[in-house]
Amino acid sequence: MSTTSQARGRIDALLDENSFIEIGARVKARSTDFGLADNAAPSDGVITGYGVIDGNLVYVYAQDASVLGGSIGEMHAKKIVRLYELAMKTGAPVIALIDSTGLRLQEGADALAAFGQIYLQQVNASGVIPQIAGIFGSCGGGLSILASLSDFTLMEEKSAKLFLNSPNALDSNYTEKCDTAAAAFQSAEAGSVDYTGSEADVLAEIRHLISLLPSNNEADDAVEECTDDLNRSCEGIDGAAADPALFFRMISDGSEFFEVKRDYARDMVTGLIRMNGVTVGVVGNRTALFDDNGKEQEKFDAVISFRGAEKAADFVKFCDAFDIPVLSVTNVKGFKSCVCNEKRLPRALAQLTAAFASATVPKINVVTEKAYGSAAVIMNSQALGADITVAWPDAEIGTMEAGAAAKILCANAADKQAECAKAYAAKQTSVTGAAERGYVDEIVEPADTRKFIIGALEMLYTKRDDRPARKHGAI
Repeated sequence: MSTTSQARGRIDALLDENSFIEIGARVKARSTDFGLADNAAPSDGVITGYGVIDGNLVYVYAQDASVLGGSIGEMHAKKIVRLYELAMKTGAPVIALIDSTGLRLQEGADALAAFGQIYLQQVNASGVIPQIAGIFGSCGGGLSILASLSDFTLMEEKSAKLFLNSPNALDSNYTEKCDTAAAAFQSAEAGSVDYTGSEADVLAEIRHLISLLPSNNEADDAVEECTDDLNRSCEGIDGAAADPALFFRMISDGSEFFEVKRDYARDMVTGLIRMNGVTVGVVGNRTALFDDNGKEQEKFDAVISFRGAEKAADFVKFCDAFDIPVLSVTNVKGFKSCVCNEKRLPRALAQLTAAFASATVPKINVVTEKAYGSAAVIMNSQALGADITVAWPDAEIGTMEAGAAAKILCANAADKQAECAKAYAAKQTSVTGAAERGYVDEIVEPADTRKFIIGALEMLYTKRDDRPARKHGAI
């Protein structure tokens, strides 16, 4: 039987009290090479089993760094594979609590094959059951792929390490110069981590995330009773248009918001909220970042970057896989312009376009301020397949801002550009003009945004959207 350990302590802290049932506690390594026969290895360095979070069944494994460094060998992997097989049969999430030195060198090719067996299970489970990874110690080399194959990755902020190549193995780099394995780098620069915090905070946020997610891709259990007023007026929400994180908190039940990849590509906000008790995936363009006191911390241009596009595309694809409705908030004028973005942005925009266009879940778009050019089309526009598009009364929708358009249309008549801009704004960028052409379904007062969205979600609850038969898209 496995002994009390830090790994077991994490499981007990994560799950409802006394709910954990261990599986495979007596499993041990078969290999006896290079001194393994002389090392006691309880549970072969990984504790596996099942339990409940707020009454919801989950499967969990926790690597025990006190046993052979929590390294992955043949039997270690076999236990994890067994857990995935049970999770797929019963349709419940898998949670990995990672703390491992990686591949077990003493087992050579057997350990290498073990990695591949876990990868295969994760790929087969992708889009079928939620997969969540919590990193509390080392997660390096091939183990970093395991974390990245998960739907969500959370990381302890001080001691945890996530890396493919260690910082000191990178040319002209060393840990003191740039710790590429640290939570701060992986969260803000690499975009590999959705949340960072203390060990207790990470475990609490995994519990929160489980409460928002369906058990599997066919379940409709991501619903709870709504105690918030469905007709609640959101006074002052027009002041939150610049920061969708505030916008989403204001419209959600009880101000609940789980932000995904909060520190990465902050020009784009993604996350999960509840509306009328139903989990909704949210995506929005950010032009300003406010702190908890409403003070502006950072400004952004109203443009889409390649990082923001990739972040949003991945999230929309996840929501579509698990039948989670998508709400987008559009406030964008174009695309980020720099050499780095010119290299990667077109491909990232194609991925975001495909994600919105191919999603068959209910899709609602709210235009709050500006919606110009191809950037606006890509942000879940009606033309791309949004079921309902609404806009605030002062929103602007068109190919470009009126002043810029006037400089082109009246390039040879500078004295008439002001008059041209006024006429262009009235005919081609006004929200009423877009509504008259059928591109906006309703012009809604900002304070009424919450109740209108809830009504639209209720109407779309039984949505069915058949697509051409194919194996899968290639974008």
